Amino acid sequence: MTPALLASALLMFITLSYASLCAASPFGNCRKCRGWGFEMKTDRKGRAKRGKDCRRCKATGKRIRIGRHLYNVAARLHRDGTR
Repeated sequence: MTPALLASALLMFITLSYASLCAASPFGNCRKCRGWGFEMKTDRKGRAKRGKDCRRCKATGKRIRIGRHLYNVAARLHRDGTR
């Protein structure tokens, strides 16, 4: 097997894996709050307590994956173009 064929097969496998992940689970954890929905703070004694709500995910703890967002944009463009 040539290196170019192996590289293209590996790239195709990675692409299809990410596409199936976006189809199965379109939302992932927010990268800023790590899926908690709020920031963790510590009080003066060093104990953990809840902080402010996350502004990036609006306190849901979830975000839409990039691949799913691109799919939604393409589907909307196709739907609007074929009406």
